Parts: sequence; structure tokens; C-alpha cells
Amino acid sequence: MKLDRHNTAIVIPALNERLRIREVVESALREADTVIVIDDGSDDGTADCLHGLPITLLRHATRMGKGASLRDGFAEALRQGKAAVVTMDGDGQHQASDVPRLIAAANRHPQCLVNGARLRRREQQPLYRRIGNDFGDWGISWGCGFRIRDTQSGQRLYRAPACALGDIPGEDFVFEAQMLISCARQLGYRVVSVPIEARYKTVHSNEQFRRSHFRPLRDLWRITAHVVRQVWRYGDVIGQYRLTRANPPLIDDADGRLQNTTVESSA
Repeated sequence: MKLDRHNTAIVIPALNERLRIREVVESALREADTVIVIDDGSDDGTADCLHGLPITLLRHATRMGKGASLRDGFAEALRQGKAAVVTMDGDGQHQASDVPRLIAAANRHPQCLVNGARLRRREQQPLYRRIGNDFGDWGISWGCGFRIRDTQSGQRLYRAPACALGDIPGEDFVFEAQMLISCARQLGYRVVSVPIEARYKTVHSNEQFRRSHFRPLRDLWRITAHVVRQVWRYGDVIGQYRLTRANPPLIDDADGRLQNTTVESSA
């Protein structure tokens, strides 16, 4: 099935996103007919900021974590008959204007999970985040059996079969790592990365962003421990590592705007 704005939902997990959530959701509504927001027990009035917008709002009475929010968002999108889901964070880091590019890449690569990889102007990303991302890429790629760029990105496109996968272990950011592995192992999907530019608070900008919920030491430890268990579970550890290194990242840079990054490209 060809994907478009009508059969693709945008799912936005939100935890204390009062600062930018309305802006994020309004931009999402310009790119898709269906926007689903999951308020994960926010106590700052996040949901109140969305009053009057034509969205589906799901609310958790208490914080359940990003994994639970994504599961609920996937289930709601499938209930509404959607063929795919694009995920975005609620803090304004991702740009909804990239959603059509993700959809177009999904149509070019029907057997892939589409990952919005933060490769454009990557020097704007805080150094500690870049180092953490590179380390995560190394381990999660090993679990998948092929190399991936930016495995910690929260802006992705999942087709309905991926959204329907059951018993995905892991919570919070571990869930997103496991989704890559499960899609590779259970559905035979590759991951194609579409270069995007993420926004961060910098000395050169007056834009305000809330502090990231990602804690590098804590969350990378959780992700690493989880992935190591998955790698050992599948066996042939050395053979899997060699297979991974022999399969370079798949990059779809159809508009040719990738800058300041050296990547192996296949589009």
C-alpha cells in the first residue's frame, strides 16, 4: 500500500511538554490528517495546551514511560485503520516538515523501517549526545545484523506490521532500541535512514527547549545491557558481528541536502 498523509498517523508521546507541545502538534496537523498525543501523566498542564485541536488525546493517570506511550499510540493508530505511524517527540526537537520525506522514503523502501537520522548539521548536537549515539549505534546495529545511523532517534516511520508486533520487551528508550531489533529479526526489515536536522538549545539561538528526558549514563547503560542480552540470545556472536560490519548503513538522501557528514549512501 502506498503511504500518504491520509493513511499515516503521527504519534507524539508527551511528558511535561507545556513549553512547546501546541506548536509541535499544530505543525504535525499540517502534515497528517491524524495526530495522536499520549500525555504520560504530565503534571504541568500539557494536555490543557491542546484544547480545541482536532487530535486524539490519550492520557495516562500516572507516568508509565515512553515505551507504554508508544504502545498505546500504535494501538490507537491501528484501531483507526492506519497503514503506518510516524513518531515525533513533543519537545520541538523534531520538525514535522520532515514527515513527507519519511513517507516518501517508506514508499521507495517498502521493506524498511524509516529512521529520521540526525545527520544534518550534526555539529549542533551536544558532544556528549553524539558520543552516546555513536556507542548506541555500534551495539544496536549488532543486535539487528546490519549497521544503522542514529539508532536513538525518536522520529521514525513504522508500517502497520511493526506497530502490531506484540511482546516487545523494554521500557522508555530501551523500547525504541528493541523495536529496531524486533523489526529486523521478526519482520525481516532493514532500516533506512533519512537525514534530518534536529533542533537544540544553543548559544546562537533564542529558542527554548526543555531539558532532555534522555540521561546518557543511565539510559545508555540500560540500552547496552538489554542489547547485549539480545545478542547472546541469538547466538553466533562473532558471526553476527562480522555480518553487521559487512552491511553498511542504508541512507536515503533523495534531495541531496546532506551536509557536513561522511556516510555510505544507498538510495
